[in-house]
Amino acid sequence: MSHLLVGGRLPRAAIRGGLPRCRLSLIFTVMTTKSRQHLFGSSIRASAERAAAARKQADRLACEAWNQRMLGYKGPAQPSPALGDALNAGYGYLEVRCLGCDIHQTVALDIVRRPKATPIHELERSMRCKDCSQLRG
Repeated sequence: MSHLLVGGRLPRAAIRGGLPRCRLSLIFTVMTTKSRQHLFGSSIRASAERAAAARKQADRLACEAWNQRMLGYKGPAQPSPALGDALNAGYGYLEVRCLGCDIHQTVALDIVRRPKATPIHELERSMRCKDCSQLRG
């Protein structure tokens, strides 16, 4: 902020509390505190990244446990991880075996039209192979 000098002095309106206004604005600029974003932003981002990595690791372990239970014991399918958990863990496909004709197929999990909170074992009702569904009507 610039002021015009009148006779070598600042106008009376520019003086507040004994200090010229231009000096006063400089003092407030220098004396400001750092914003919360500046103070806590990096620690908040680091915590969020660690939480996302922990969620991804937990989802991966839950999916691996479910896979081992399904391969080792042939079930039970419940409880199963949610569709969103499997996608978060990096599993993009689900291998499905038809009980009627023993055909193996893979289903892409990212194109399944269900909410991400849907447990994977609930997809079982809607998955059948084309031959068996035509045969049984």
